[in-house]
Amino acid sequence: MQDTSKWPALTVRLRKTTELTPYIRNSRTHSDEQVTQIAASIKEWGFTQPILVDETGMIIAGHGRLMAAQRLGLDQVPVASAKGWTDAQKKAYVIADNKLALNAGWDNDMLRIELDELAALDFDLDLTGFSLDEMANIFDEPDFQPGSEEDQGQLDQLDPKMVSCPHCCAEFDLRSIE
Repeated sequence: MQDTSKWPALTVRLRKTTELTPYIRNSRTHSDEQVTQIAASIKEWGFTQPILVDETGMIIAGHGRLMAAQRLGLDQVPVASAKGWTDAQKKAYVIADNKLALNAGWDNDMLRIELDELAALDFDLDLTGFSLDEMANIFDEPDFQPGSEEDQGQLDQLDPKMVSCPHCCAEFDLRSIE
């Protein structure tokens, strides 16, 4: 049998949202748009990740999930309790939980394939969390071919750099001074 003593959040149970207290010094922010995205995710897939709290009900991880649950009018949410953690461990995990996820990257070729297939299945791609601009960047391969002179302009001809004298209002081309 496995030693589960290193699994302080092994048990998940439903708790009232009013019993949970956000960590007052949480450095991670949640925009209204992101809370809306989290709420849409919960509506589509349910609550797939419990909120992590300490023994007092203070949130260690899941502030955005609680905000989304409140927006959806949920009275109860799944909660896991991290028992036996020091204050330092709790503070550090509040930061690490968010930062470690940001350190991941994307396999853009695989992501493009997956998003293409979801689009073909008529799935709402907004639920993936990618903005329209991000998706445009994923699907639009950059063109690294050299541009024509028409695209770039006459490279041997510089545009004038006109400035006005604040005293006499005379205009000067800075290229003639350089």
